[in-house]
Amino acid sequence: MLENARENVQRALAHRPRGTVVEVSGLIVEVAGIRAAIGDCLSVDAIRGLRLEVVGFRRDHLLTTPLGATSGLRPGSRTTFESHGGSVAVGEQLLGRVVDAFGMPIDGKPAPTGLRRAALRGQPPDAFERRPIKTPLATSVRAIDGLLPLGVGQRVGIFAGSGVGKSTLLGMICRGSSADVNVIGLIGERGRELNDFIRGSLGPEGLARSVVVAATSDQAPLVRARGAETATAIAEYFRDQGKSVLLVMDSVTRYAMALREVALAAGEPPATKGYPPSVFAALPRLLERAGTGPGAGVITALYTVLVEGDDLNDPIADTVRGVLDGHIVLSRALGEKGHFPAIDVGASVSRLASEVAHKDHLAAATHVRDLLAAHREALDLIQVGAYMPGSDPRVDEAVRLAPAFEALLRQGVHEPTAPEQTIAVLLKLVAQPKGR
Repeated sequence: MLENARENVQRALAHRPRGTVVEVSGLIVEVAGIRAAIGDCLSVDAIRGLRLEVVGFRRDHLLTTPLGATSGLRPGSRTTFESHGGSVAVGEQLLGRVVDAFGMPIDGKPAPTGLRRAALRGQPPDAFERRPIKTPLATSVRAIDGLLPLGVGQRVGIFAGSGVGKSTLLGMICRGSSADVNVIGLIGERGRELNDFIRGSLGPEGLARSVVVAATSDQAPLVRARGAETATAIAEYFRDQGKSVLLVMDSVTRYAMALREVALAAGEPPATKGYPPSVFAALPRLLERAGTGPGAGVITALYTVLVEGDDLNDPIADTVRGVLDGHIVLSRALGEKGHFPAIDVGASVSRLASEVAHKDHLAAATHVRDLLAAHREALDLIQVGAYMPGSDPRVDEAVRLAPAFEALLRQGVHEPTAPEQTIAVLLKLVAQPKGR
């Protein structure tokens, strides 16, 4: 029976279309003698495990990019058609697991069984089928629940430079959120950061209800891009099961950078800051897949955006900010003072705050944001002793409440606070008599 099985496999492989590698230029491998569609995969006969994904055409040649190391690839290497389009394994068995961009486990545990296949590049829900966002999302982070209330199904960007605490904040939200399932895509991260996030920021309790998709910085660019799509596809599966899903992607900038590498290698001309037009077309297609849909399930999404030199007008940051439903800005100045989470409340916006917060909460949050802005404007005068009390009632109130605001907005990594408690403290602060 074993001999018959081997013969059947060899017979099936023999009937698959075959091609030949004719040129390798940077990230592009040209293959002749075979026809395939964009997104299809070829395998290289001489290199076990190496696959090539079709990304374009040039005359009668396929332009492919490798999904792994190309050591040993030479002119004339034979390729075999492997699969149409892209799909990924999904299922409840993925909870608590860490997988790569292809859905294969990398946590040292046995491979999960009983999974099903889902489309890697799904379509966003129709605009008129999206349900309104009315339910507040509990994050257990006081600065967010109190002053930047988010809704279940909202898509939000977290904008920050390197080393300002993005991963730590994401871990706090994943552990304390009210979502049923967390799907976390770590795209282009260093291997050390992957371990630190899972063991430190996320922790065992967070991992138990999470699926982590990791595509580290040393992997091929198309593998990194595929990691973002795999995480989104897994989130869509749980959404279709009627669950509330929190999709976290760190970072969408590295997804865009991976797409840029492939597009430039394929000959697409750069447009804005070295990014080809196809990158700006791909971002909305990915980001729009999150949010509400016609069913009971929903995907709330947090996308980190790595701003180069803390420049919030970077083209990727600007594009993402225009697509999403709000943004949270992390301030390097706050982080350098030891204020964590380093959320710059004045520069951050939740576009659905008025839809998910009751009127008293919204009024209190608006008042506190106004006082924080007044305090920041007068800070230089206050620090040099040039401000005269009584000159501006807003500044006087902001100075009086500054210690209370500081206590509210600072929060330890393992100090979750229920939203109801945060809102009660906020309402009590703004209700204090002016003279106290």
